This record gives sequence, structure tokens and C-alpha cells, in this order.
Amino acid sequence: MLMPKRVKRRKQFRGNMKGKALRGNTISYGEYGIVAMEPCWIRSNQIEAARVAMTRYIKRGGKVWIKIFPDKPVTAKPAETRMGKGKGALEYWVAVVKPGRVMFEIAGVPEEIAREALRLAMHKLPCKCKIVSRADLEGGDNSEN
Repeated sequence: MLMPKRVKRRKQFRGNMKGKALRGNTISYGEYGIVAMEPCWIRSNQIEAARVAMTRYIKRGGKVWIKIFPDKPVTAKPAETRMGKGKGALEYWVAVVKPGRVMFEIAGVPEEIAREALRLAMHKLPCKCKIVSRADLEGGDNSEN
């Protein structure tokens, strides 16, 4: 599973997920991608499950890019523990995802296979997503200007 090799500090504040994604909101490597529609935390095991679902479906063709990385530690206290006595131990790692963020990209396979692989991956993710193509995002950018 994905996690940082080392971090400067063991524990982090929860933070907030206001606003839209300013970075990582374009398809830069592949032809098709999954875009988040709502803010969420995506755990490292969910990223891995989505990757496995995609690579299994496309068998040995194509290439998959993961454009999010779980670099935020999330802590939890044991069940039935009284409040106080400090912050809990590190439980898992999450990637903070804002709306508009491209999370996965795929290329080198026909469109219907790419869309089905991305659809299978979307079922593994905890937030609402949509499948987009490079042309969709480029078309959207031009209409705003």
C-alpha cells in the first residue's frame, strides 16, 4: 500500500477541504480519467483496490497512472477508551481530494475498455466521481475563457 517513506511530523491536524482543486485538475498523461465530484479522504487501501480493479480488467494492455498520494496520517484511539491522555496512534494514510481532482488516468486501450475499467475503479472509491476524456476537459477549459 502507498505511504510516505518518512515524514517530518508523525501526527497532523485534520484540516479542511474547502474549494475546488486548483492543481491536478487536468488529464496530463493518459486519454481518460476519473475526476472527483465531492471532497473526501481516500485511504491508501482504496487507491490500491481501484488500481487492482483497473489493471485486472485491461489485462496486460494499456497504462494506468495514479495521480493522488496518501501523505496525510490519520489517527484513532482504541474502542472504549476514555477521553484525554493525548492523541491516538496512527491508523492509516489518506489522500485529500477536492472536487475537480483527476485521480486516475488510463491510456493505450480502446475507449469502451478504458471506460469500463474506470467504472470498476469508481466503485472502489468513497466519493462521487465521473469519467472524463482528455477532450472533455480541454473543451471545458476553452469555454470558460
